Amino acid sequence: MPAVTADTLTLTKLPDVAPTTAIRRVRSVTTAPRGFEGEGFPVHRAFAGIASSELDPFIMMDEMGAVDYAPYEPRGTDWHPHRGFETVTYIIDGTFLHQDSHGGGGVISNGATQWMTAGGGILHIETPPESLVVSGGLFHGLQLWVNLPAKDKMISPAYQNLEADLVTLVASPDGGALLRIIAGDVAGNVGPGSTRTPITVTHATVSPGARLVVPWRTDFNALAYVMSGAGTVGGEQRPVSAGQAVVFADGDAVQVDNTGGEPLEIILLGGEPLREPVAQYGPFVMNHRHELVQAVDDFNAGRLGTIPTDGLRPFRR
Repeated sequence: MPAVTADTLTLTKLPDVAPTTAIRRVRSVTTAPRGFEGEGFPVHRAFAGIASSELDPFIMMDEMGAVDYAPYEPRGTDWHPHRGFETVTYIIDGTFLHQDSHGGGGVISNGATQWMTAGGGILHIETPPESLVVSGGLFHGLQLWVNLPAKDKMISPAYQNLEADLVTLVASPDGGALLRIIAGDVAGNVGPGSTRTPITVTHATVSPGARLVVPWRTDFNALAYVMSGAGTVGGEQRPVSAGQAVVFADGDAVQVDNTGGEPLEIILLGGEPLREPVAQYGPFVMNHRHELVQAVDDFNAGRLGTIPTDGLRPFRR
């Protein structure tokens, strides 16, 4: 992505940092291990090794790619179930097709986000289109799992299609950094995503030599994941680089400095912790083991949805 300067965009500006602002320090930095998901597409397990109590209300996040596929290499997922949480799929480069058994779906491409509330149960598929499979090409995205509170575990499924032009854009006071607000409120700037509990999900681009200070609710946790570039984070300016996740301590704001020679691309997110028990079995996230047993039984009995007769299928040569 290109560097952002005050001359390239006219944007709402974040407020200047007050001298009394308590910049959050860094609690931990971890490096994401590599793995494979779905039909075999490469991922970084962004939050692997971080305690669930520090992630709350999030469950996990995978960085998909970035990978430059050769022809016939692109992969996705076939139809599979979910219950008890929300999936947030953000495509930075490339294209995914999405369809679910509740009637939601569409094309996710180049900065768009699909926000699916699985609730009481849903089947869905995310797969590259035939044209991308045949041609190959660059693919890069993220999928975040957001937990639902116990009272909402069994709500009806829902779908939000958040095109790239709906995202709220704000800049640092000097224009050296751009913040895309996908969901939540940052200094009165509200993203388009509708959430079941208070959370904030953003994507920041920080130009070389620039600093970004983002006001952050004191009752939220604060997490970061570096997709590319290098820099420092926190009041103590802890070094970080691509593929690393950060857990911040308490404070009023999150600080990111780009100390490298290329734009620093970083996901900043956080929320009000649910502080409820979490029981997970694969694609089911509930509060107790007996609820997982019920989810498996309901899936096997076909109660989580039906694949449409004209539903998407992975394209294979």
